[in-house]
Amino acid sequence: MTYQEVLENAKKRIGPNCKVCPVCNGLACGNTMPGPGSKAPGNGANDNYKAWRNIKLNVDTFVPNTPIDTSMELLGLKLAMPLITAPIGSIAMQFNPTDDVADFNEKCMAACESRGIFHAYGNGRDQRIWDRAIESGKAHGNCGIPVFNPGTNEGIMGLMDLYKDCLPQAMCVVVDSAGLPHLKTFNGKGGGTKTVEDLRELKAYAKVPFIVKGIMSARTALKAVEAGADAIIVSNHGGRVLSDTPATAEVLPEIVAAVKAANAAAGAVHQTKIFVDGGIRSGLDVFKALAMGADACLICRPVLISYYGGGQEGIEIYLDKIKAELEDTMYMCGARKIADINESMIRV
Repeated sequence: MTYQEVLENAKKRIGPNCKVCPVCNGLACGNTMPGPGSKAPGNGANDNYKAWRNIKLNVDTFVPNTPIDTSMELLGLKLAMPLITAPIGSIAMQFNPTDDVADFNEKCMAACESRGIFHAYGNGRDQRIWDRAIESGKAHGNCGIPVFNPGTNEGIMGLMDLYKDCLPQAMCVVVDSAGLPHLKTFNGKGGGTKTVEDLRELKAYAKVPFIVKGIMSARTALKAVEAGADAIIVSNHGGRVLSDTPATAEVLPEIVAAVKAANAAAGAVHQTKIFVDGGIRSGLDVFKALAMGADACLICRPVLISYYGGGQEGIEIYLDKIKAELEDTMYMCGARKIADINESMIRV
């Protein structure tokens, strides 16, 4: 299959809420919630997408004509490229009632294993998803990273206990999903917002690198650093929890500056990594994010579209597309390895 064929197949299977646009920019689906859209008035996903378009690339071909290497090490993990596929809670609620997010997680982990990256997965409100996701992780090189909704700390630690026989490579808590309409009832049972002390307790309990998702300002980034987070994910949940937030590309520079200053002050004691998602649609966007100081990126909606368009193969085709675009951008901008990418290679 080609990627265009993947998109054509997806149109037949994904249900009425997603229009499978040539580029997933959050416009045609509007504010369809539950569904792939953004919280009313529906601008969030498109704001994310447009912000990356405002960053341009500086060509520099006066460099040695040597091979491109997109591989890297992150949190002790070896990745073939600086990309993680992002979590989706419930596709049955958002797309077709008979759809199974456990099958999506299985196909995504299989694809990620074959392409040398990791898949972050969530559970929505169905705790039973974890059992199947854990088995998928075991079957695919332990390439799954669980992402826990902000229930009570006791409930999250109970989910962490499910991994006692096979610890994942990292664990993540997504803090901004406290505002998702379909999780408010669930979170009302003692969950919701988190304090630094809450996160510090979860970090200590995790026993593996601990990630906090849903950071949108330098102030909250420093709170996560204070809590001991090994990594943060700059994310506004695809515009799904609050309208009129800035785009992730807009806040990334201030967050990078704050976290790098905190890392420098901590020295060898603790170093927090920075991931970013929201509107990243190409290898060019991944390059831009790294040039701005991010360590890796996450992509969600187009991965799901690729799943509907071809299962594991569809996801692999999309991941190959991202990697090829990243390689081409690195080649033309003078970077031969990931560590070469820097701010001089972009124009904001």
